[in-house]
Amino acid sequence: MSRILVIGATGVVGGAVVRALADRDVAVRAMCRNPQAARLPANAEVVGGDLCLPETLDRCLDGIDTVFLVWIAPHDAAAPAMERIARHAKKIVFLSAPLKTPHPFFQQPNPGRALAERMERLIEDSGMQWTFLRPGMFAANAQRWWAAPLRAGDVVRWPYLDAPTAPIDQRDIAAVAVRALREEGHAGAEYVLTGPESLTQREQIESLGQAIGRVLRIEEISPEEFRHERSGNWPDALLDLLLNAWKAALGQPAFVSPAFEKITGRPPRAFLQWAKDHAAGFTR
Repeated sequence: MSRILVIGATGVVGGAVVRALADRDVAVRAMCRNPQAARLPANAEVVGGDLCLPETLDRCLDGIDTVFLVWIAPHDAAAPAMERIARHAKKIVFLSAPLKTPHPFFQQPNPGRALAERMERLIEDSGMQWTFLRPGMFAANAQRWWAAPLRAGDVVRWPYLDAPTAPIDQRDIAAVAVRALREEGHAGAEYVLTGPESLTQREQIESLGQAIGRVLRIEEISPEEFRHERSGNWPDALLDLLLNAWKAALGQPAFVSPAFEKITGRPPRAFLQWAKDHAAGFTR
């Protein structure tokens, strides 16, 4: 029976993968830099490790043959870490980026793009059996973007309200990851994963209002206003990426991938379902 290590286990997707495996009573080890602070299932083994300190990885990888990797370290740590991982593991599932998705939303300049491409090359050259997951916009981004104004009141000010995306629930990314980690037949696969429907940003905010039972006032602001309001709190590179991507998305529906349903046999969760399941985070 394979033993699985999740690297990046306290993040949105990594945590969802750990919980999905633990719910199935699969032997899972979760690697994180601060095990004492990790809030993970009791039946998951939690170990300390740091991708920037490759000597810490051997203990984490002892007895492991399968790895789920969320890369959360700088470029220069990639090669040493991958060398250690490849010494132990035979299979790796990597949370990558939608590098090949045929939609202008995903083709904007992105500082993370070069890192994802480099990681994929290292993995392909490692000799391990690999699967790449390429999720689009995360539904969980709504918490970062809109939770604070909704906790403060009923007004949301946002740019490019007509820009559509197809946000995917992190639990659905995890569902595909679990299959790729545990099943045969996924070697060499590159799965583009999205939610089931194209929704404008306005429609997503309205869904949040429906989930929390409030009528919201949604105000469109200019990119310049948005940049001014977020400056100092969000990195400039992230602001550039988001504004360019939303602008490029105007006038056409979001790309919706059929991959999730083909792999799992069911449609992905709707954004409204995600919003209802996470409504408490928008009201406290």
